[in-house]
Amino acid sequence: MTVELSPRATEIAEHTKQLLAAGGYHGFSYADLSARVNIGKASIHHHFPSKADLVLTVVRRHREQAREGLAALDGHVPDPTARLAAYTNYWSDCIRDGTMPVCICAMLAAELPMIPQEIADEVRGYFGDLAGWIARVLETGAAQGQFALRGSAQVEAQTFMSTVHGAMLTARAQGNAEAFQAISQVAIGCLRATY
Repeated sequence: MTVELSPRATEIAEHTKQLLAAGGYHGFSYADLSARVNIGKASIHHHFPSKADLVLTVVRRHREQAREGLAALDGHVPDPTARLAAYTNYWSDCIRDGTMPVCICAMLAAELPMIPQEIADEVRGYFGDLAGWIARVLETGAAQGQFALRGSAQVEAQTFMSTVHGAMLTARAQGNAEAFQAISQVAIGCLRATY
């Protein structure tokens, strides 16, 4: 499902994504967003009647963009190890330059009991999509002798995904963007058939 937005609604959504990465669902208000986008709260409500509508749209767009990005990696990076590295390098660049210091779905996952159900379902869907993609990459790599899986591909995928998202939090806690890259490289190395 493609989420089509007007240029102004797109701007609002992009600023919301940054606010979500900074503080999660409960970490911002329409007043914060109004100050960033330089429009009145009523104008934001015109595009997104409620905060839940806004965040749901942002998460759906994030999930759609992630699917497109992962499909592009599948199409352009045939080597499974290089594909995982490209995925983590994307996040490393985002963390380093501050464009997206933490995945918004990771932030929202911490708030699952306190956010609207429809948003929680999209967050779960995002992680399901990502774990499925990683599992397919791991299965391909194992079939090629690149990876030595110690558990099922799905469990290994969830382990890798958890490590990567935990590395985002470690980088934030330490104020050290390079920590993410170092941890991610070790996580990929642990999957290798030979060290």
